[in-house]
Amino acid sequence: MTRCTARRRDVGLLLLRLGTGGILAAHGTQKLFGWFGGHGVEGTGQFMESVGYAPGKASALAAGIAETGGGTLLALGLGTPAAGAAAAGAMAGATAVHAPNGFFAQSGGYEYPGLLALATTGLAVTGPGRLSLDHALGHRTNRAWMVPVALGMTAAATSVVVGLRYRRLRETEERDDAQEALFEEEGYGEDGFEEVKGYEE
Repeated sequence: MTRCTARRRDVGLLLLRLGTGGILAAHGTQKLFGWFGGHGVEGTGQFMESVGYAPGKASALAAGIAETGGGTLLALGLGTPAAGAAAAGAMAGATAVHAPNGFFAQSGGYEYPGLLALATTGLAVTGPGRLSLDHALGHRTNRAWMVPVALGMTAAATSVVVGLRYRRLRETEERDDAQEALFEEEGYGEDGFEEVKGYEE
C-alpha cells in the first residue's frame, strides 16, 4: 500500500468514525439525559417496557450507555473493538424492534439501525486507522484478539436479550388471545361489557 493510499484510508476511517460515532452518541444522550428532544431514562424505559425489553429502565440505561459510550469512543478511535461491538449490539436490539415493519425506514423498518450496526461492526473489524487515539497509544486497546472476543461476547449477550424479548412478547400475545377467547366464550363483547341478546335500541 502506497503512502498516499494509506493516508486516504486513514482519512476515510476518521470521517466514518466521526459521523457514525457522533450519531450514536447523540442518540445515547437522548436516552440517558433527555437531550436533543429525547425522553431520558424514565421515558425511554417506558418505551422499552412496551416493546418487550424488561426491566425497561435498566434496558434504557444499557442502550444509552452502549450508544453514548460506544459512539464517543468510536469517534475518538479508542478501544475500537469493544466500542464498535457495544454499539453494534445496541443497534441489533433496535433492529429487532423494527424488523416486523420490513426493511425501509419510511415504513418503520430496520434500515437505519441495521446500517449503523453494520458500520460499527465494520469499524470494530477494520480498526480506527492512524488518525486515532488507539494509534497514538500504541494500540493497547486495539489488539487483534480483542475483535473476535468483543464481537463474540456482544453477539451472545444480544442473542439472550433479544430472545427474552421475543418470549415476553409471545407470552403477552398468548395471554391476550386467551382473555379474548374467554370474553367471547362468556358472551362479552370487545369492550368487555356483556352482550344482551334480543335487545334493540
